[in-house]
Amino acid sequence: MTSASIGSLELVAEIKFGQVGLANLKLKRLDPEGLAAELREKVESAQKLFLRTPVVLDLSHLPALPDVDTVRGLFERIRESGMLPVGLSYGTSENDALAQALGVPVFAKFRAAYERSAETPLPPSRATPPPPSREPAPVERATPPPPSAAAPTGGQLHDQPVRSGQQLYARGRDLILNALVANGAEVIADGSIHVYGALRGRALAGALGDERARIYCQEFHAELVSIAGHYRVFEDIPADLRGKPVQAWLDGDKLLLKKL
Repeated sequence: MTSASIGSLELVAEIKFGQVGLANLKLKRLDPEGLAAELREKVESAQKLFLRTPVVLDLSHLPALPDVDTVRGLFERIRESGMLPVGLSYGTSENDALAQALGVPVFAKFRAAYERSAETPLPPSRATPPPPSREPAPVERATPPPPSAAAPTGGQLHDQPVRSGQQLYARGRDLILNALVANGAEVIADGSIHVYGALRGRALAGALGDERARIYCQEFHAELVSIAGHYRVFEDIPADLRGKPVQAWLDGDKLLLKKL
């Protein structure tokens, strides 16, 4: 078999699914011009975060779903601002039809995460007692309870530097990093993030909405920190935080930082 024929047997491309940093744009009212002005202001104030960032448009909070031409116009306003619309959020049948007409995908994970966090656990059902038996009851022996299936999962440990352009995601757990996070790198966790080195890129904790998550680092040089969708961008880091051990946490809707 020749080298040419061997090459023809190789796959042309490989598909992998992974965590991708998408911004969820929740539209609260239908105002295309107002939306364009707000997005331009965001891009101008924090280009490292917003310029050419992929955006998923969430229309679920509007009184009625807009028509195809209206949403196409919203996409155009988003592009004009400097962001890149890539699809719609939340997959109802009407939303799916709208996405198909626009030729874009539906990303359901944003809404699904919100609905899971809003749910309240159902009370345990009461089992029907068995009918009385005429046979003598067996002697009960104490047995240890089985281990809980919901036992907490340990943090995801990463010993290597996270270099510019790389993205690291800890799904369903904390992320523990023993080396630096370089400029242009991004670290994401559903839980908290611990950086035992310099944090120079972006750190996004509580990715699925956990407002109790925190961010800790030994040397603070971050481009951006975010917890449960609340973020702060640092074009210029305050002098009292630059290079210092820092923690970040949420107090209501405010993302706060202080030296450790």
